[in-house]
Formats: sequence, structure tokens, C-alpha cells
Amino acid sequence: MSKERARRRAEREAERARQAALRAEREAKLARRRALVGRVTALLPRRPVRIVTQGGIIARRRRAQNGAVALLFAVTQVIVWLLWSSWMARFGAFVLSLLFVPLFVTLVFDRRS
Repeated sequence: MSKERARRRAEREAERARQAALRAEREAKLARRRALVGRVTALLPRRPVRIVTQGGIIARRRRAQNGAVALLFAVTQVIVWLLWSSWMARFGAFVLSLLFVPLFVTLVFDRRS
């Protein structure tokens, strides 16, 4: 009876040793993989920091207003480009548009008055 128990104990210990060897091999493989990934990612450029935009109603309104101004500016430039073939006229319209955009924004979107 004691020989049988000794044999089973030896089998259990052998199985534990085999499991420990497998676990050590997996951990070593994982450590090698992590080291390789670390070396590769060190070579890659870092991602820029993401800028979080405000989500309030005032921020959304401001973004909508800026989008409307940019769209109006682009539409104006396309119309001028299509109507006039003179480069001086196109350039003059561009400069005037740049000068009138702040005036337009102040007159239309200013809420202080």
C-alpha cells in the first residue's frame, strides 16, 4: 500500500513539475514578446495628445458659427472664381473677403448688444 502511495505521489509531483515547466516556458515566451513589442514601439513615433473639445451648448454654438462663416467664405470664393476670369479681381475679392470676415462675424454673432 505504501509503495502505491509513493508511486502516485511521484506521479503527482512529476505532473506538477511538468506544469511548472510549461508555465515557466509560457512566461518566458510572453516576456520575450513584451520585450520585442517594447523595442518596436520605442522606434515608432508617439501619437499626439488628443485635444478634448468642450461639449457644452455654447461650445457647440461657437463651432456651428465658425463652420457657417468658413462655408460662407468658401462659397464666396467659388462664386468669384466662376464669375470673374481676371486674376486681379479674384485676388481683390479674396483680400476683401479676408477683411470683411471679422466685421461680418462681429455684426452677426455679437451678443453683447
